Amino acid sequence: MAFILEHTDKFSSARCGSLTTKHGEIKTPIFMPVGTRAAVKTLTPVVIEQLGAQIILGNTYHLLIRPGPDIVEKAGGLHKFMAWNKPILTDSGGFQVYSLGDLRKISDKGVEFRSHIDGAKHFIGPLESMDIQQKLGSDIAMVFDECPPSMAKPEVIAKAVERTIRWAKECFESNQKFNEKGNDQLLFGIVQGGTLDEFRLNCIEELTKIPFPGFAIGGLAVGEKPEEMYRVTELCCNNLPENKPRYLMGVGKPEDIVESIKRGVDMFDCVMPTRNARNGSAFTDLGMVQVKAGRFKDDFTPIQEGCKCYTCKTFTKAYVRHLLNVGESLGGQLVTIHNIHYYLKLTSDIRKAIQEDKFLEFEKEFYEKKIQ
Repeated sequence: MAFILEHTDKFSSARCGSLTTKHGEIKTPIFMPVGTRAAVKTLTPVVIEQLGAQIILGNTYHLLIRPGPDIVEKAGGLHKFMAWNKPILTDSGGFQVYSLGDLRKISDKGVEFRSHIDGAKHFIGPLESMDIQQKLGSDIAMVFDECPPSMAKPEVIAKAVERTIRWAKECFESNQKFNEKGNDQLLFGIVQGGTLDEFRLNCIEELTKIPFPGFAIGGLAVGEKPEEMYRVTELCCNNLPENKPRYLMGVGKPEDIVESIKRGVDMFDCVMPTRNARNGSAFTDLGMVQVKAGRFKDDFTPIQEGCKCYTCKTFTKAYVRHLLNVGESLGGQLVTIHNIHYYLKLTSDIRKAIQEDKFLEFEKEFYEKKIQ
């Protein structure tokens, strides 16, 4: 089996496990840095590995637009193209296409859209998405789905769920044929349904009839309130197979990660640690630190006391602030290093707490630090 559930916390639904892929084992729960265009912004693969990343993401939509999947395939696949020898997960392009708004037109066959770069017409359906991800050579691929707006009308969500289920079956058949040729690409199903329980449960019921090695929860963190996101996440986790990994897509606030792990989620990704870093926002145990703030101009302490990342061991807030304010790219890079370290340490510390049945103690300390 690709996934082994190692332990569930005695006092919550938090769990830890291991997921085996063709490029290595992933210990869960895990945060996956986002490498949208075959790069985690500002970081080399060597640095990413030194930070402890076990897996990174590639973005199917953006890699389709540039440089194109044929170029990546010609290079020997995404791993060789970007010199990353650990696991890679590629999304299906569904969410990016959804976010294009008026630039796309959805039908039962897929989505016709115009590139946000040059306006060129493209089409992605389930088979096209699988073909792209197969050329990219990712370890984990995602089915092509339709992500409806969280506050969409029930009939819109119902149609999106119906398409998501039908497309999932087509993606699975394509994946089976691909793997019959000696490949070993894992394919995850994606649960849609907005915040409406009946649609989520229907989607889960139909998707779990297909032997996917893992499942994702999609369509959250798109405008709904946090408590609604947690409720739907818990509903999905309670009804998804216990012996398969659960991936909450695009959710990345530290408190959201803690709350979702508590409810049974194993995998996360989000652009927040890299995007916020470029604006000078650093995640710390005490909360967000705006490094560009004027009060730090002569603060010769690290971004976070006791942090063991390269940035905090080497530089001060005053220096990093200076770099950010004069536009030196090193500033954003140093905050990115800190933020990725923070996220990976967060999930690593949670894993240890779960193994010791101390997740609730960890959660309590996590929030107490934020209050101070």
